[in-house]
Amino acid sequence: MSTQAAPRDTEPSALPEGVEIVLDLSRLLSRTLHAMPTGIDRVELVYARQLLARIPDRLRFAAVNPFGVYGRLPAQAVRRFLDETEDRWASRAAPGRPAMLSAAAASLLRLAPRPVPRPAPGVRRYYLQASPHHLHRPDRVRAKLLAERARLVCLVHDLIPIEYPEYARPDGAATHRRRIRTMADLAAGLIANSRATADSMARFLDGSHPVAIRVAHLGSEPLAGGEDAPPPIPHPYFVMLGTIEPRKNHLLLLNLWRQMIETLGPERTPHLAIVGRRGWENENIVDMLERCTAIHGHVHELAGLSDRAVGALLRHARALLLPSFAEGFGMPVTEALQAGTPVICSGLPALREAGGDVPDFLDPLDGPGWLEAISDHAGEGSVRRARQFERLRDWTPPTWAAHIATVLELVRDIDADGGDRR
Repeated sequence: MSTQAAPRDTEPSALPEGVEIVLDLSRLLSRTLHAMPTGIDRVELVYARQLLARIPDRLRFAAVNPFGVYGRLPAQAVRRFLDETEDRWASRAAPGRPAMLSAAAASLLRLAPRPVPRPAPGVRRYYLQASPHHLHRPDRVRAKLLAERARLVCLVHDLIPIEYPEYARPDGAATHRRRIRTMADLAAGLIANSRATADSMARFLDGSHPVAIRVAHLGSEPLAGGEDAPPPIPHPYFVMLGTIEPRKNHLLLLNLWRQMIETLGPERTPHLAIVGRRGWENENIVDMLERCTAIHGHVHELAGLSDRAVGALLRHARALLLPSFAEGFGMPVTEALQAGTPVICSGLPALREAGGDVPDFLDPLDGPGWLEAISDHAGEGSVRRARQFERLRDWTPPTWAAHIATVLELVRDIDADGGDRR
């Protein structure tokens, strides 16, 4: 196995003559009835946008639609679907259920799968998948590759359900193991979103599947602007961004907030905005949010916010808090830093890759350390906050241009080697 890190700012290289990219959009089609996106949803959409901008004449779209039918998607309908999806995510208020059902039906009708054409003489196809959608079903993936006569290139987001099964759904580890095995068995090349993820993949494969892995950090784009004011949360406040699930370590912060209210008093305790939908295996967290009256009024659970609202909320915060036990990369870190908001997070390798030396890194079990850092950042004369702003001046966010350049470079190298990097 070989791994190679990608530079953060390079321009994508032209693809060799005869190479086509078939981008899988199955994940986005499956999310037409969801008002707000997950991180994986955003990545798949950005892949579509970036590739449309760079290789429009070499790009094709395909998907297994929500009814289980595979086929090609017309480019013009895809462009409209991408526009509508982004508008929905950025919307001030989620549309009602009837409106969403009508819009989803219209989109799926326009995106009805078409037959896959036979490749013209000399054409080599590469099937690019940026989400784990359907990867737990290797038979379906093989069928897609056979229909396209294509080689597979996948983005690996993380191996957390395998390495930390206690944070996954009951069947999460087994399901994710099938996904990773599908990539190992069928992919001609893999993109890892961080060096930490590439190392995890290497440990899983253990030399048995010599698939080339390239490291390409997920790009960071400025959060949506606009006139949306942040939710009416008193200042000073902190933000925790992400799905509410055990590995994010919400319990640490909830207990710290209870302690601050009891020891400092409500007037001197900052507020906490928890932004994200409720995930799985989170009964203790939900109990605290719903039944711990001590933190009511100081801890605000916010779900279904538009991109504009999240951007405004984050820009006004004292800091982003991310005490996670495990991460694949750390998009909230790069988003916060690009918004000019300090970050206090776990010292995980993936988060250090995302934030460089800018954030304040702490052990996720160090309750007193987190309490001290939060108390310092809450004050107007915060020394730690001032030092982080100084470090932030030299920080360069990872770009999607560099990420996609690495993807196209991998395809070009596979093609130069006769279609395989094993």
